[in-house]
Amino acid sequence: MTDLTKIPVTVITGFLGAGKTTLIRHLMQNPQGKRLAILVNEFGTVGVDGDILKSCADENCPVENIVELANGCICCTVADDFIPTIEALMAMPVRPDHILIETSGLALPKPLLKAFDWPAIRSRITVDGVIALADAEAVAAGRFAPDVAAVDAQRATDPSLDHETPLSEVFEDQILCADLILLSKADLAGEAGLATAREVIAAEMNRPVPMLAMTDGVIDPRVLLGLNAAAEDDLAARPSHHDGADDHEHDDFDSVVVDLPEVTDPDALSAAIVRLAEELNILRVKGHVAVAGKPMRMLVQAVGARVRMQFDKPWGTAPRRSQLVVIAEHDDIDEAAIRQVLGA
Repeated sequence: MTDLTKIPVTVITGFLGAGKTTLIRHLMQNPQGKRLAILVNEFGTVGVDGDILKSCADENCPVENIVELANGCICCTVADDFIPTIEALMAMPVRPDHILIETSGLALPKPLLKAFDWPAIRSRITVDGVIALADAEAVAAGRFAPDVAAVDAQRATDPSLDHETPLSEVFEDQILCADLILLSKADLAGEAGLATAREVIAAEMNRPVPMLAMTDGVIDPRVLLGLNAAAEDDLAARPSHHDGADDHEHDDFDSVVVDLPEVTDPDALSAAIVRLAEELNILRVKGHVAVAGKPMRMLVQAVGARVRMQFDKPWGTAPRRSQLVVIAEHDDIDEAAIRQVLGA
């Protein structure tokens, strides 16, 4: 095979709740005549994003073309999970024209790019581009930066201290690996927030990378697909906090799965999720709940104190089960306190 016959892959990365799944849904609805395949990786044992995408399957991206890897991080389990999955997608009776990979919100893209040099797939596949989503409102608010005042005070006494936080390290690794950065939640950030987010990200970059604003995952697919970056051949230009390490520590983060009874008051649940963010420093909540008297399933998506709840599809014959995944830094996970706030 020549390079022209390689299947292009777009790696879509970004921190928890940046809008990766929403973007992929938009690409599925606007595939530009391409037959897509999708690999979804999630942090935690309950797959929510894969279920959302499978509900959008059509002839351009049938259900069998959507593969989910939950309870792990493909940047750390390349040989066991990623390579066999990619080989299975390429061996499908109808070969996909383009593969989209949605990484876990805690994944580092660079170890994944290194996997494309594996002999089993290097001649058949190429990384068309790495798209990094950055929540513009969160970036502008300084959510991914250390406490600047505290850092300055510590530097005065010990300049050798490492002041990076787990959040800032993961965020920086993701944007430093990108060929294109999408500033998501642009409507929430506003013009001033977008300007601040651009400045913050530009200060971290070691090379010029385009940045585009985006709301609700809507952007012209022609901008994202066909970058021809061959990112697997350009690793030296994509520095990582974890260069030289075999993998990165996910012990910095943890998740809890909470089963709930039927919800009688969605507003009360939303208020409880806000409390989780404000009182327990919870980063992300997602899942589905059954609302009493309603035949539709309610999708819950929360990033910090920002909560979105919507009915997404009928329960049908599926069991009416309310289950939420709660993600935070390891030291902030207090399962008993989380369950108490949620009334579980």
